Amino acid sequence: MEEKKPMSHLTAGLLIGALLVVYSIVINFLNLGGSSTTGLFQVVIIIGALVFFVNHYGKSKNATESFGNLFAYGFKTTAVFTIISIAFSIIFFLVFPEMKEQSLELARQKMEEKNMPDDQIEQAIDITKRFFWVGVIGGSMIFLVIIGAIGSLIGAAITKKQPRSPFDQQSI
Repeated sequence: MEEKKPMSHLTAGLLIGALLVVYSIVINFLNLGGSSTTGLFQVVIIIGALVFFVNHYGKSKNATESFGNLFAYGFKTTAVFTIISIAFSIIFFLVFPEMKEQSLELARQKMEEKNMPDDQIEQAIDITKRFFWVGVIGGSMIFLVIIGAIGSLIGAAITKKQPRSPFDQQSI
């Protein structure tokens, strides 16, 4: 069997990153950011896309890749779309600073719904303002890497594998 040209992890990561950027723009401009289902749908997009690309990569290699190689492909893809997502988040909040204020106001409303005292709410909002960029960058990175690792593991686990035996390899 002849090997098909596999899609590189850079291309797969760019496609997933573009999909996440478009999804984020739609969610932010339709004011759907406060819903928990939007975050869940993002997780489904990431895991589904990773499973698809890892499986596609395994098929293009005629199922000769090992679990570790398939996982590595998925995790490299995760690194690419994580960088894209973080860069987009930074640019987005710099271009649209009102979105930062809107998210802080949403956090304030959720704390008020929990009947927190006003001084605690102000203190929490002040801390959030001071560490906003740490939260955006660090939180996004941790979230995306964990979800990406899960998607890579699932993709590597369900992809058909028939690794070559070392005895079947031709000597050079």
